[in-house]
Amino acid sequence: MFAEAAAAPQVVARQLESRDQRRRIGERLRRTPPTLVVTCARGSSDHAATFAKYLIETRTGVPTASAAPSTTSVYEARPRLEGALCIAISQSGKSPDLLASVEAAREAGAFVIVLVNDTGSPLAALADEVVPLCAGPERSVAATKSYIASLAAITGLVADWAEDEALAGAIDDAPRLLERAWDLDWSPVVDLLRDRTSLYTIGRGVALGVAQEAALKLKETCGLHAEAFSAAEVRHGPMAIVGADFPILVFRQRDRTAQGVLALVEELASRGARVAVPGDAPGGAIALPCLESHPALQPILQIQSFYRAANALSLARGFDPDRPPHLSKVTETL
Repeated sequence: MFAEAAAAPQVVARQLESRDQRRRIGERLRRTPPTLVVTCARGSSDHAATFAKYLIETRTGVPTASAAPSTTSVYEARPRLEGALCIAISQSGKSPDLLASVEAAREAGAFVIVLVNDTGSPLAALADEVVPLCAGPERSVAATKSYIASLAAITGLVADWAEDEALAGAIDDAPRLLERAWDLDWSPVVDLLRDRTSLYTIGRGVALGVAQEAALKLKETCGLHAEAFSAAEVRHGPMAIVGADFPILVFRQRDRTAQGVLALVEELASRGARVAVPGDAPGGAIALPCLESHPALQPILQIQSFYRAANALSLARGFDPDRPPHLSKVTETL
């Protein structure tokens, strides 16, 4: 896990060699704009799809929703997707329910883009466009570099689709910034969570998918019960169990969500919760180092810093981060 997460900058650098494909896809999406975007993914890839939802909707205005694979693989429903874009995200490209969902989307008239690490997989064979994640072999059960590769690929595609030069420039700079993010000291997260049993992870907008990914990694590698919430939703019920010393890990970016997330951090800290947050922290909160960059890139850099801390936390809690109990690398959900 440690070595693979550390390799993320090189993975993204390899991706950036395929700019011509990105531009071609972007031109196609502008020429024939989709009426709807449907994402298909499981696990960490589905958290990348959450990131994609916010980025696509805010940059292009096209409604984006996550498909429930079981509606086709189990219930045999036939979606109506004429004129839609289907984006499937996977490391292995082998899960049967994902294959059934994407095949149904293609048969229903959707234009299918597959983001996949194994370009020879059955999922890749269903695509109109295959976007290689370029992560190479990933042996750790807990996905790291392939998750960051998914976020980078999504960001690049949306940048070219929306003709957003600032976003395109940010993803071009991502390899350099990911290297710096890996070296940041997030050991306060280890100190905060070493002896805990549960926590919340929080994000909003593009950071929500990163908060979901962090919660999954804390379950997989550290044996912690971690739940992810939107900063806009945590007050609707989950706040009831937040009291003194309750641990919370926040991810954030400097966009229109910033003020609301800061207000939430201040409220949580005032209740005595132990809140760790990247960047400037209000009184009582734990400040984690972070890098200034484009708002869409900030959560990607933060999850890179988190991965190093999660690996250290797993070892500190007596776990083997490379061999989570009861899990395998490819989950073949029916």
